[in-house]
Amino acid sequence: MTAQTLYDIDVQDISGDTHTLADYQGQVLLIVNTASKCGFTPQFEGLQKLYKDFQDKGFNVLGFPCNQFMNQDPADNDAISQFCSLNYGVDFPMFAKIEVNGPNTHPLYEFLKSEAKGLLGSEKVKWNFTKFLVNKDGQVVKRYPPTAKPESIRNDIEKLL
Repeated sequence: MTAQTLYDIDVQDISGDTHTLADYQGQVLLIVNTASKCGFTPQFEGLQKLYKDFQDKGFNVLGFPCNQFMNQDPADNDAISQFCSLNYGVDFPMFAKIEVNGPNTHPLYEFLKSEAKGLLGSEKVKWNFTKFLVNKDGQVVKRYPPTAKPESIRNDIEKLL
């Protein structure tokens, strides 16, 4: 069943603790499915920069590791967390590994994909580092392809803040 609102969705942080996305109510969010061994992995640097630049203005990046694309995030949550921190200085919230497509799609991605369709109206997430921009009211305002560098989203974030 798809959630009524973004804030109804339960998520597990990378340490295994369960939270609700209501913890982020009133913030502009950039939600990203991440991978540690992907050609787009260096985008962690740009995502961290956006987070640092705007976190005091009510912005957050939420990272959701996913291993559904060519086995590019095979490690466990602890190893993923260490990798992101050590290699990219990531201190924005990272969550437990999830699936973004198929029969085990996490409810968050069921919601995001139904609210912001991809190319040609497809709901399927095509690859790692697909990004969803959410306004302060929990509405998904835009989906960005993996090729969209974090810095290219800066103006859209500023408009929502």
